[in-house]
Amino acid sequence: MAPALPYVTQVAIFSRFREAEPHPLTELEYTNAFTLLVAVALSAQATDVGVNKATKALFARVSTPQQMLDLGLDALTENIKTIGLFRQKAKNVIALSRILVEEYGGEVPQSRAALMTLPGVGRKTANVVLNSVFHFPAQAVDTHIFRVGNRTRIAPGRDVEAVERAIEDNVPVPFQQNAHHWLILHGRYVCQARRPRCKICPIEDLCPYEEKTE
Repeated sequence: MAPALPYVTQVAIFSRFREAEPHPLTELEYTNAFTLLVAVALSAQATDVGVNKATKALFARVSTPQQMLDLGLDALTENIKTIGLFRQKAKNVIALSRILVEEYGGEVPQSRAALMTLPGVGRKTANVVLNSVFHFPAQAVDTHIFRVGNRTRIAPGRDVEAVERAIEDNVPVPFQQNAHHWLILHGRYVCQARRPRCKICPIEDLCPYEEKTE
C-alpha cells in the first residue's frame, strides 16, 4: 500500500478545506448529545436526509432518554418507519435509552468504550458523538472517508480502523478536530465513488489519484 501524503501536502490540503468551510458540521440534525447519538445510530444504511426527515417530529417531542422510554417502542417505531431496518433500530434506541437512564443517570457518557457498549452503537457512532458534542478529535470513518483517504492518500488503510489510525497519525494536529467532517463532505459532494468531480476539486493539483475525470 502506498504511503500517506507528506506533511507539507497534508497542511496544504487541509488549509484549503478550512478556507472553503471554516466550521464544518455533521449534516444530521440534533439538539443535544442524546439526540445526536440516536440520529447517528439511525443513520446506519440510511442517508442523513432521510434520518432528518424521520427525526424532525420525533426530536420535537423527545430530547432525553427518559422521554424516549416514555414514548415507547410502538410510537418510536411509527416515527422512524421510513428508515431502513427501522424495527431493529427502534429496539436498539429503546434499549440504549434504558441503559442511559439506569446506569448513567440519563447522561450520554464521554467515553468511547462506554458508548460502544450501548445497543446499536459502534465505533463510528461513538466517534461522531465524541467529536461533535464533546469536541474530542475522534475520527468517524464511513465509506466516504475510507474512499477519500485511500484515493487521495491522505489516510490510506485496508479497513476503516486503519484509515482512522492513518488520519490520527498523518493529519496535522491543527486540523484533527474537523478532519473527518471535511473528508465526509469532500467524499459526498466532490470525490464521489463512481465519478469523482475532479474538475471542481479544490485539491486536484495535490491529489495523486491517477484516474482523474475531465
